[in-house]
Amino acid sequence: MPTYKLFLLPGDGIGPEVMAEALKTADLLGQIGVAKFETEMGLVGGAAYDSHGKAISDSDMRLAGAADAVLLGAVGGPQWDSVAFDRRPEAGLFRLRKDMDLFANLRPAVCYPALADASSLKREAIESLDLMFVRELTGGIYFGEPKAIIDLGDGRKRAVDTQVYDTHEIERVGRAAFELARKRKNKVTSADKHNVMKSGVLWREVITALHSHEFADVTLEHQLADSLGMQLVRRPTQFDVIVTDNLFGDLLSDVAAMLTGSLGMLPSASLGAPDPTTGKRRALYEPVHGSAPDIAGKGIANPIAMIGSLALCLRYSLGLDEAADKAEQAIANVLAAGLRTADIARDVSAVVSTAEMGAAIRAELRRLLA
Repeated sequence: MPTYKLFLLPGDGIGPEVMAEALKTADLLGQIGVAKFETEMGLVGGAAYDSHGKAISDSDMRLAGAADAVLLGAVGGPQWDSVAFDRRPEAGLFRLRKDMDLFANLRPAVCYPALADASSLKREAIESLDLMFVRELTGGIYFGEPKAIIDLGDGRKRAVDTQVYDTHEIERVGRAAFELARKRKNKVTSADKHNVMKSGVLWREVITALHSHEFADVTLEHQLADSLGMQLVRRPTQFDVIVTDNLFGDLLSDVAAMLTGSLGMLPSASLGAPDPTTGKRRALYEPVHGSAPDIAGKGIANPIAMIGSLALCLRYSLGLDEAADKAEQAIANVLAAGLRTADIARDVSAVVSTAEMGAAIRAELRRLLA
């Protein structure tokens, strides 16, 4: 039985609650002989700031870099709103992404049949939805310089954020999208704002050239990011893989999340480049939802996105595809049986707690792997 090192960063708000369910799921996989997991726990976000005044420590960064994969819960909360910008909870997440060079963020948006009526769209528009966002994660306006608030005097200020992309940044995330599309429906939609932004002009130019030189077998279409947002709520099933920059990916993938019924449903994977010697890549897995401080500690958070993030870890970092498939099937089966957490509850048979949902998924996973 193989052994893997997981570094766990529960974070803030509901992060520790949903992380506990993912850890129990990893323990189950060890019990039934799929893989053994050695785990270490660290601090990130507000929890790290409260402990040592930084959003993540240097020692925890080293542990993250040495692990086979990192699992993160959530960061942030209103109690840290007045903290200096470079020490706020989100700074820990940004450092993990930047220092580990996790440039490709994969955000699947899947509509489980049992949840089609929980979507904000009509069932006929959302049934069979299965799309994948590939968001560039370490460049663009979130990391570009200069970034500042400048005092102009007389009570006036000017805020500056800079959108910057180089050719290689666009190429590598584009390559990740095309390679992924080859394993799906062989279609990529690239979103930009080339009509008003120079970075969009370069984005479209580089994606087009990459497609022509290396991926001509994959269908490629370009859309303006605002138009793509409209199409997501008009006919989302027309898309397969969507690749876009950091800012647009952040916004549009949250739109896609709500199409599935709840932000609590969506996992994500942030991947680095494969090591040229071992083929392994650094990776971080986290739910798309935030820290949800309003429900933290109440035991009602939805753990599905966190358990789904573990499933992505099994697939993309550990090569345990069968276990990943079974974990995702276990989630689908539990939902089909009528179990819901409060965020996705409608007219169903049972509304369950965080722990009860996690236990039900593990029981079904055990059955599927028997």
